[in-house]
Amino acid sequence: MRVGYNPHKDEVLSKSEYLHQIIIPVFIPHQEEYFKDSFAILKLCLESLFATIHDKTFITIVNNGSDSIIVNYLDSLLKENKIQELIHTQNIGKLNAILKGLAGNNIELVTISDSDVLFLTDWQKETVNVFQAVPKAGVVGIVPQFKMYESNCGNLLFDTLLSSKLQFIPVKNQEGLVRFYDSLGWARDYNQDYLKYNLGLKLNENQSILVGSGHFVATYKKDIFEEITSYIEFKMGGSSEEYLDKAPLRKDYWRVTTLDNYAFHMGNTLEEWMTIPQVAEINTEPAYGFSKNKKANSFIYWLKNRLFVKFISIKILVKLFLKWKKLPKEMISKY
Repeated sequence: MRVGYNPHKDEVLSKSEYLHQIIIPVFIPHQEEYFKDSFAILKLCLESLFATIHDKTFITIVNNGSDSIIVNYLDSLLKENKIQELIHTQNIGKLNAILKGLAGNNIELVTISDSDVLFLTDWQKETVNVFQAVPKAGVVGIVPQFKMYESNCGNLLFDTLLSSKLQFIPVKNQEGLVRFYDSLGWARDYNQDYLKYNLGLKLNENQSILVGSGHFVATYKKDIFEEITSYIEFKMGGSSEEYLDKAPLRKDYWRVTTLDNYAFHMGNTLEEWMTIPQVAEINTEPAYGFSKNKKANSFIYWLKNRLFVKFISIKILVKLFLKWKKLPKEMISKY
């Protein structure tokens, strides 16, 4: 029997003091074979994160069916207030774990990251700088990759096709690009021109960004997830990856990446170069209050992301596009 009136009923929640959420799903079921270095890599990931974020950052870790060693480690981080939220669950799949982390707050920016990312100094500041400079940006990556403009960028290319700002830009950090593809186990026999130029937006003389973004670490405007899907049937792959790729396009947001490299992908093997950056001194007040897009109507979505993409994928038009957007002539035939 209930007696009396709950004093907290109908009480409006106060606005969160946090400005940026980080969600990291963790799946380390044991400490052998493929996962033998995973615990050490997870520690590097989180320690590099702690060293490079401002104090208005809310860290959510979703333990997605890891063993007791990982459970105890994550529990200790929560007790030490190094992380703000810890969710334990059985292995429900990577994206379902992310969906659990997205619910329950209205923090404006959310970074979704794998647990094998080594964060570098200034990644958070540079991410916010892009959101400030590009109101239509909805996703900002921090690790440049090859030819990112070919995936989920139809709306950006449609919107900027006639702009002189859209052009091929010299790669700023070749070492970062090489290291990323080394971490995937690629041989270095790929087209070496990919290490020299990437498609970007030259915003002004002092700032450029790259078109497109990967999704092993990227920051999203939280309003992209106002309507959260409750369940994805794939543990990995399938429609699980497509969800994070398509959701920004539904609100006509652009996918972009910082010009320089601000994180490394460590993979599942510990290497000597993997070290934690020095703790950053952050003296400026973090920015907030970014613009939000309304949901795009179905015709605009189809025009930009279906019809236009098919049109510019015609082989002869691809070559004309590369030439028009200032890719060096000698690179066009094989780019």
